[in-house]
Amino acid sequence: MTETTEKKQLLHLVFGGELSDLSDVQFRDLSGLDIVGIFPDYASALTAWKAKAQQTVDNAHMRYFIVHMHRLLDPRTTGL
Repeated sequence: MTETTEKKQLLHLVFGGELSDLSDVQFRDLSGLDIVGIFPDYASALTAWKAKAQQTVDNAHMRYFIVHMHRLLDPRTTGL
């Protein structure tokens, strides 16, 4: 019997861009989106998100997001 102690991979995407309006998630320029990266767990994605958000704190229209890709990739969690 083979034992694995490897943590389950739960992919998260961190990206951001400048919003056209602060009341909605509508980006000014889709070609200018900043794709920070894909991370193997929420903790590392959150660390990357915080770093990018801190770097752009002076721009009120700049927003970064964490997308739970593992939920999109697993049809059992989509609610369909």
